[in-house]
Amino acid sequence: MGLLSGILGNASEVDNDKLDELLADTLIESEQIEKAYQVIRDMFVFTNKRLLLIDKQGVTGSKVEILTIPYSKITKFSKESAGHFDMDSELKIWVGSETEPLTKEFKAGDNINDVYKIISSHTL
Repeated sequence: MGLLSGILGNASEVDNDKLDELLADTLIESEQIEKAYQVIRDMFVFTNKRLLLIDKQGVTGSKVEILTIPYSKITKFSKESAGHFDMDSELKIWVGSETEPLTKEFKAGDNINDVYKIISSHTL
């Protein structure tokens, strides 16, 4: 991921092998990572069971908060595709009764449609 993309808040796809150690004590039996994205140090991980939001805190990033969002709690979601002048795509996810969505931007080249299909297959 380029530094500029990270500063702008754009997500880059993460190799699943890098997550094995971080999520070794988090994933349950038969749970598999489908896609993972990173924005600077934070990540959001789509598994076959849930959405994990990983927040690395502190100067060294050694303190880590992992928030679980069961797919059953996602009430609606949307995607905005990239345009001619705006090369980034945007994903919005509403959880429970929250009025504001979780919003993540995808840099050009990352396929937001894959993520949208994952959410669709687990929530519909």
